[in-house]
Amino acid sequence: MSIGHTLLGLLESGPRHGYDLKRTFDEKFGHDRPLHYGQVYSTMSRLLKNGLVEVDGIEAGGGPERKRYAITEAGVTDVARWLATPETPEPYLQSTLYTKVVLALLTHRDAADLLDGQRSEHLRHMRALTERKRDGDLADQLICDHALFHLEADLRWLELTAARLDKLRQVVAP
Repeated sequence: MSIGHTLLGLLESGPRHGYDLKRTFDEKFGHDRPLHYGQVYSTMSRLLKNGLVEVDGIEAGGGPERKRYAITEAGVTDVARWLATPETPEPYLQSTLYTKVVLALLTHRDAADLLDGQRSEHLRHMRALTERKRDGDLADQLICDHALFHLEADLRWLELTAARLDKLRQVVAP
């Protein structure tokens, strides 16, 4: 996820302080990985330097000065370009799972046990996501569906690999 573009997009509804940007980001996108304040302020500093945001006001308070940021026309154009650009699908050609299976075969360990353990872990994670989906709002349901579909694809790969272990062993550890 592009944090800079996400923060820019949040600014399109109006100027905000860094604290407000972090809170809104966490509410909308940070369910599992909230932003750190330092990340917000370093990103805003970079966006300011690149002319994508401007300081709309500075307020003095009991602590450090609070800057209110506003998106510039260049920032709006940048967000529009980012939103219109399709994401490159991640083909997972260098999968850690594949590496573990091959290393298990190369070192004469039980790759079938490794696959069984991974299958159990995937199913455990899928159950947790299904529970979260059942209790969540629409945004949470969509996020969980995305993760579940990826885990289902992984499960299909685990089954296919388990069925081909003997052939793979012949190829990688003759």
